[in-house]
Amino acid sequence: MVDDKVRAIFERAGCTGSPPARSLGGETEFGPRAEECVAPASVVKALVALVAETWLAEGRLDPRERVTLAADERSYGPAGVSPVEDDAVLSWRDSVVPMPTVGDDPSAGQDLGHAGRAEPVSRSDRASARESARADERLAPTRALTPGAGTRTTPRDMVTPLRLIRSGQAGPADACAPGHGRMARQLTRHRIASAFRTPVRAAKSGGLAGIVRNEVGVVSFPGGRRYAAAVLTTSRPGSDDAAGNAATEAATARTASRAHRTTFASRAHRTT
Repeated sequence: MVDDKVRAIFERAGCTGSPPARSLGGETEFGPRAEECVAPASVVKALVALVAETWLAEGRLDPRERVTLAADERSYGPAGVSPVEDDAVLSWRDSVVPMPTVGDDPSAGQDLGHAGRAEPVSRSDRASARESARADERLAPTRALTPGAGTRTTPRDMVTPLRLIRSGQAGPADACAPGHGRMARQLTRHRIASAFRTPVRAAKSGGLAGIVRNEVGVVSFPGGRRYAAAVLTTSRPGSDDAAGNAATEAATARTASRAHRTTFASRAHRTT
């Protein structure tokens, strides 16, 4: 069974995961464990960005109003505005841009007893391989990585809004179009996108501490059929990042291709 083959792909990479795919028309869905509760990491920003774009489109936020992101109130992370030393000033409109393209990676520092945003950096710089492995083990039960304690979602819950954003049904047209366009400019291209010759039109990645590796995206097949896919994985502490990304690539290719074959067969049957 394909479900067993997908499960084996993740097991070889030292992780568990679910890669459901659904046609943008909504008539076909395929993939195991679509209802499993997981930690979303940064893929949830696709939804946050949609809400922000909706508020901008409806006039509830002034797109040009400046917002100060104070340095001492930001979480540590390697991208977006997190590593900036000073206060950052952006408009509401521009503050949405990093979320679907590069984003920040907030830490679980409070649960680990870190004193401030600079401390995780200094600890990681000084850590030996053994200390890093122990840190991974401590990270596993933190709220950010425990779906029942922090932010949580399911793979199906991520596929559905992604499909609706792409088809323009998730909100006002002036909110859906910018959200999809910004996800298409995401810098990460080594998970879902690497599995297909045809382009992944829009995607959003998310990861936490090398344990959670997630990505959602829209895959286009020859002939114009498109599918929303969500691959949400959880790895054992100390697992290999490249192996986890390769598992995402292989599992998505298998699942989306099966959904595409199922859709094609169903349409052929209806026309005969």
